[in-house]
Amino acid sequence: MGRVIGSEAIEDAGARGRVVFELLPGDIVTDVARETAARLRIRLVDGPLERPAPISADGNTAMRRAMYRRSTRWVAPAAASREARRFTKLALVGAGGVGSNIAHLAANADMADEIALIDIAPGLAAATALDLNHTSGITGTTARCTGGEDLGLVSSADVVVVTAGRARSPGMTRADLIDVNRRVIHAAADAIRTQAPEAIVIVVTNPLDEMTTEMLRATGFPRERVLGMAGTLDSSRFRNALAMAAGVTPADVEAIALGSHGDEMAPIPSLARIKGAPLDKFLSAAQIEECVKDAVTGGGQVVALKKSGSATIAPAHSSVELLDHIRGARVGPVPVSVMLDGEYGIEGVVLGVPAYLGVSGLVDVEELSLADAERDTLRHAADAIKARLAS
Repeated sequence: MGRVIGSEAIEDAGARGRVVFELLPGDIVTDVARETAARLRIRLVDGPLERPAPISADGNTAMRRAMYRRSTRWVAPAAASREARRFTKLALVGAGGVGSNIAHLAANADMADEIALIDIAPGLAAATALDLNHTSGITGTTARCTGGEDLGLVSSADVVVVTAGRARSPGMTRADLIDVNRRVIHAAADAIRTQAPEAIVIVVTNPLDEMTTEMLRATGFPRERVLGMAGTLDSSRFRNALAMAAGVTPADVEAIALGSHGDEMAPIPSLARIKGAPLDKFLSAAQIEECVKDAVTGGGQVVALKKSGSATIAPAHSSVELLDHIRGARVGPVPVSVMLDGEYGIEGVVLGVPAYLGVSGLVDVEELSLADAERDTLRHAADAIKARLAS
C-alpha cells in the first residue's frame, strides 16, 4: 500500500532540514504537498534511493570504540534540534474570553519570559495573571504573568495581541461593531506606537479586517507588522465541517479559507483535499456547499447559542497558531489578514490570504491558483470592506 503524502509531511521534512523527499512506489502526492515542496525548495525524488554501504570496522576497532563509550569521559553528542524563538514579552490588550485563553495557551507553551494582560475592567487582568502564575507549580512554566488596567503595560513587547472590544450579540453582524470598536483600536494603537514601536501587532477585535486597517492607520506601522487573525480560525471551521460531512478526522482534511472574516468569507473548495483526494471523491456538490456555508456562519452559530458574547476558545488557538509561526515553532504558509499590495490583483485593503510569517512579521504572501469563482469572491470581499470603511 502506498502512502498519501500531504503538505504536513513536506513541512515536517523541511523542519528537519531535508532538501530531498523520497517517494516510494505507490505513493500518492497531493497537489498542495507539491506546492509546499516547491515553496520550501524540497525535491521530490522517486525512490527507492540507493544508499551507501555502511562503513564497517575491524573487530579490535569496534571493541575499542565500544569500551570508550562506556567510560565516564564519553559524552553523547547533542542531537540537532530546531529551536523556536522565545518572546521576551507578549502583551494582550483585552483579558476577556479570548485574551485569557491566549494567555493560558501561551503560558503552557512557555513561549515568553513575560505575558502582560491589560483590561479596562478593574482587577480582571491582574486576577487572571495571578491565576495563571498559580498554575506554574503544576506546569513548571517559567513565563511570568502580569496584569492591570494601564495600556502602558504593552511597553517593550515583541508582540501585542489586541482582543479588546465589544462582542457580538445574537442578530448582530461583525460590521455592526465598526464604530464602537474603532475607538478601542485607536486607544490601543496610541499606546503601542509610543510604548512598543518595534512590536508586531495581531488584531482579533471584530470586524477584523476593518479593525486591522484601523490599526495600520493609527500606528503608522508597515504592513509587515500589523496582522489580523481570521484565516486560521475560518480555515479550522472549514476543515471541521468537511471532516464531519465526510466522516473522517480533521487531520485527514487540508482546506483553507480566505477573504473577509465575515459574510464575504471565501472558503476554497478547489484546493481542499480529504485523504489527499479532491472533495468530490467523498462529498456531493450540495454537501460541499453546505460545508462552505457552515464555515461562513460558524461564528454566528456560537453567538446564537451563547446569547451573550462570541467564540473564545477557537479564536485563542488560532491566535497562538500565528504566534507559533512568528517565533518559528511552525513552518509553511498560514492564512492571515494582511494589507494587500497587488497580490491577487487587489491593493489597499486588508484580506485573509496565505502568507509566510517570521520574527519580523509578514515575510511573503503566497498566491494560490484559484478557480475563477473563488477569485471573484475574493475581489467581492475587498470591495465590500472598502465600502464599509468609506461609509
